[in-house]
Amino acid sequence: MSIGKDARLENIGTNGRMFNVPMDHGITIGAVTGLKRIEETIDAVSRGGADSVLTQKGLAERVHPNKSDAGYIIHLNASTTLGPDTNDKRLTGTVEEAVRLGADGVSLHLNVGSDSEPRQLEQLAGITADAERFGMPVLAMAYARGPGVDEHDATSLAHAVRLAEEVGADIAKTAYSGSESSYREVTAATNLPVIMAGGSPASDREMLENARGALDAGAAGVSMGRSIFQHDDPEAMTRAVASVVHKDASPTEALEIAELQVR
Repeated sequence: MSIGKDARLENIGTNGRMFNVPMDHGITIGAVTGLKRIEETIDAVSRGGADSVLTQKGLAERVHPNKSDAGYIIHLNASTTLGPDTNDKRLTGTVEEAVRLGADGVSLHLNVGSDSEPRQLEQLAGITADAERFGMPVLAMAYARGPGVDEHDATSLAHAVRLAEEVGADIAKTAYSGSESSYREVTAATNLPVIMAGGSPASDREMLENARGALDAGAAGVSMGRSIFQHDDPEAMTRAVASVVHKDASPTEALEIAELQVR
């Protein structure tokens, strides 16, 4: 691993743990609550303790003045909910552009099991090759999604994160399988750090319980978007998640630390 990659990895994590807040959803679902004035949200999650934020390349100039000491990841593919197939992610940027824009890492979304999986495999292979030349870490958002695929099946998720390692990624993000015991199968499938995707939990407590379960199963952190940036208090919710990731707090302790209602 290059010195540059090591340095950038340090910028997007803390002592081997990672808490990322992705905010690339504007291209997918539009300028929803939390993204219209994204500068305010970036400032809030940075103050709350996020290790890094993530957007598409066009928002870089809105990110840098507001992210404080947080790291910055640029996402390199996308689709929209208005298009014919939301699973069919197409390239939106390059590693070289991310370097020029001051990113500490790049990310790519793959839907393993979808009709567009072959193209996304090729995308990841190209991105990891380019990233190696530039000393840029690659986060593979490797999901189990497609016809007949259970998005929370541990065996399928394990396959997805192993695929990320096989094609050269440095970090693998995937969904939660629903329990600590089943998620151990996922984290055991790869030597890469695995970070849990936030998904759509029913409550703040459930989100924190999922994070706690993933970490106890060997995950290196979490990456939560809408549960953070669409929260009534993004800074407080960030602080709660950060306390689980970096202080090993329980869900109840995390809610108390963030002064959120204990539910």
